[in-house]
Amino acid sequence: MRRFFILVVSLLVLVSFTAVAEQAVLIDFSQLIADWPADNPTNNEATIFDFSATAGTGFTEEERMMMRTSLAIENWEVRLAPSSRYVRLQAESFTRQAFVRENANRFAGEAVLGIRANFPTGRFNSWALVAPPFEIPAYEDATVIEGDGTIVTPQDEEGRGRKFDGFGVVKNVGTLRSLSMNVHGLNFPHGISVILRDETFRDHEIFLGYLNFDGWRTLEWRNPNYITDVRNRSLRGAPLYPNLSPMVKLIGIRIYRDAEMTGGDFITYIKDINITFDRAVLELERDIDDEAVWGILQQREAARRRAELQRVGNMQILRFLEQQRMFVEDDI
Repeated sequence: MRRFFILVVSLLVLVSFTAVAEQAVLIDFSQLIADWPADNPTNNEATIFDFSATAGTGFTEEERMMMRTSLAIENWEVRLAPSSRYVRLQAESFTRQAFVRENANRFAGEAVLGIRANFPTGRFNSWALVAPPFEIPAYEDATVIEGDGTIVTPQDEEGRGRKFDGFGVVKNVGTLRSLSMNVHGLNFPHGISVILRDETFRDHEIFLGYLNFDGWRTLEWRNPNYITDVRNRSLRGAPLYPNLSPMVKLIGIRIYRDAEMTGGDFITYIKDINITFDRAVLELERDIDDEAVWGILQQREAARRRAELQRVGNMQILRFLEQQRMFVEDDI
């Protein structure tokens, strides 16, 4: 009986240690500086996305090389609520790459996401969604850009599906314990939330609070349903790969403007978003790389990636063609 009691206590202690939450960076905008191409940086090399495959055959190779986008800060979009989407207001709602001054107390010299949203002045509720230029793929293979501009996947990255890990995607996420955002407020009484999507394609919007403060602040949400005592948890085993592939990815950041609050221009800056969570699977380095052998997760994402490539590609091509048609003043 004594041995059995000691064994039970040992197992409880072991499980208690494994329940310690992990910490991860969901996205850090200081890593999304425009750094490619070198002569006129407009994209972020690590997150480049090529949509030339949807362009058809009527374009030259040089034009195809221009058909690329990325998660670079100024590629992010600010979409107003449908009731607020007047032409002028939407045109004046966008993102900018900003830098913190060198002698600042926090994040000195680092790049941040600058957001401008122009809300209507009428007395009605509104919101603005700050979203990436495309839905971030969860299982895209990492790529590099060769000297001639071609995009290739290194052999050791084939089937790994980790191009956007830390760039809006976090893998092996079990129960979410908390989410925090480092944001610079300018005393606007607006609310802010983060929208995440999990492996079952369900969206979760997490409200973090209000921006009525001046300077940097860490806004944090703690899961009210998180169980810290392992004895109160539901303990069960679950089939692993490919059934257990939990992850979360960033869909967007939403700014809420209340009808009673001042409308017009709104400005804020965001440095990063971080999460803490329980690991879904304890062993990340398994004896066999299941995904490299079977590629099931990538197959499941393939149809979504093709649809996203088609959607993003068509929009980007239309923008490319419209830019070619636009009038350009001669230098005086």
